[in-house]
Amino acid sequence: MSFQSKSRQRGISFVGLVFVASLIAMAAVVLAQIFPTAIEFMAVQKAVQKAALDGQTPAEIRAVFDKASTIDDIKSIASKDLDISKQGDKVVVAFAYEREIHLVGPAYLTLKYEGRSK
Repeated sequence: MSFQSKSRQRGISFVGLVFVASLIAMAAVVLAQIFPTAIEFMAVQKAVQKAALDGQTPAEIRAVFDKASTIDDIKSIASKDLDISKQGDKVVVAFAYEREIHLVGPAYLTLKYEGRSK
């Protein structure tokens, strides 16, 4: 009679599975909080581009941005925070703002957004 040696089982243990699942869940929670800020950044970029094309004076540019921010529900930046300048014959509207996401206890994730019209 010959005995066959038992092959060692391979795979992840229950504790390892729980650990990996908790890491994935924490990452998903953080990403779920970052996603709306990225969507808002794209809306701000679109509103700034529209304001730069449609407005000629700083007052007109701010009014166009205010209308767009009302429609797109932009809360992170106001029209008074826009940096309006002129390069040659082209109006350039720039912006910069920060968003903080509370993680746990005293830990925050700070996202810095900036951009300008083309």
